[in-house]
Amino acid sequence: MSAARQLAEHVCALLCAAGHQAYFVGGCVRDLLLRREPADYDVATDATPDRVQQLFPRTVAVGAQFGVVLVADDQTQVEVATFRSDLGYSDGRHPDRVAYSNHPEQDALRRDFTINGMMLDPRDGRVLDFVMGQEDLRAGLIRAIGRAGHRFAEDKLRMARAVRFAARFGYRIEEQTRAAIRGLAAQVAQVSPERLREELTKMLTEGAARRAFELLDDTGLLPVLLPEVAAMKGVEQPPQFHPEGDVWVHTRLMLEKLAAGCSPTLAWGVLLHDVGKPPTFAPPVGPEGRIRFDGHVEAGARMAEAICRRWRFSNEETDQVCALVAHHLRFKDAPQMKASTLKRFVRLPRFEEHLELHRLDCLASHGNLENYELVRRFLAETPPEKVRPPRLLTGDDLQAMGYLPGPRFKEILAALEEAQLEGQLQDEADARSLVSRLFKIN
Repeated sequence: MSAARQLAEHVCALLCAAGHQAYFVGGCVRDLLLRREPADYDVATDATPDRVQQLFPRTVAVGAQFGVVLVADDQTQVEVATFRSDLGYSDGRHPDRVAYSNHPEQDALRRDFTINGMMLDPRDGRVLDFVMGQEDLRAGLIRAIGRAGHRFAEDKLRMARAVRFAARFGYRIEEQTRAAIRGLAAQVAQVSPERLREELTKMLTEGAARRAFELLDDTGLLPVLLPEVAAMKGVEQPPQFHPEGDVWVHTRLMLEKLAAGCSPTLAWGVLLHDVGKPPTFAPPVGPEGRIRFDGHVEAGARMAEAICRRWRFSNEETDQVCALVAHHLRFKDAPQMKASTLKRFVRLPRFEEHLELHRLDCLASHGNLENYELVRRFLAETPPEKVRPPRLLTGDDLQAMGYLPGPRFKEILAALEEAQLEGQLQDEADARSLVSRLFKIN
């Protein structure tokens, strides 16, 4: 039994011993019924936040105004929420005020989707289902609780969450729920960039990225959230390189191959690697002409940076996503690269992500993995000290040889590194000889 479940059972037992109702609630109940291991556990109770804090010595009132308290132990934590009704959502995210309740049914009716609205008594395994969640689990449906339009007006992020749950579980979005999303799709832009980024990243990394983005398209959310990706639809590509179809088809095929648990930067790099193609599309010219996307890598890197800034990625994440876009075509030149160029290429930060993006790019198009295998062999056969050799001479060494500090130092050190990466220098003596031969003392 996981530490989170042990703590959740302890919380429920102590609350019940103190005369309160207490149940597992939400996603953990859904996952248990699906025989999946929940990532975390939430508890719903009729005990007020003050009462919860009295009963448990280690608590944090993360949302006490909404009836939410974190109970912690040395290993994990559990969110404990008081049964409540939510009254008004002026900001489209938080309730204006809440009314505590003694009835679990009232609490269930305020939640988002039927499959997330069930409760479970850990003492006997009894499921409290006031919203037909078990029926929708069996039918494979994502259905909003109550009137879908009201649920989405309360919190616009729920529209994106409907897509994510449908993709993750391979479910359909119930028709009235889907219609409500389509009608309100434009309002998803009111949600904070950080919350939307988190949902989109989960869609990309939970193992069902293609399905998620097809559902974003189907529900009308895609052009609101990522118009640059929606613009890929119908943008033809040269069939000799992309027999699979247009840019949207190619991108979806790559998304389909993203493994569950992949890094967020790799996933976003895959999504955006060809984002520069729609604005740089040029049709064939003349009988021997072909479709071209001149400058699409440079345009794509600029667009990727703007998108990452819009979604408020960290600088480090932004740099990596943009690097993945900027360098994704370089693998085609790998067979002709000088040793020094190839070594510098594979020294890119988190190069394993560049390599994986290229592999997926090939598999989703022409299927030729020769350059991928060439680079992989190079990495396997080349000792790290050959890829990142220690510097043979420093600036201090150059001064000792009689060279004056200044801009020339950079030129000299660059020439030394180039020769070293090309295998032309073996030791410090070789380096000193090269410098003396190529550079006159000031």
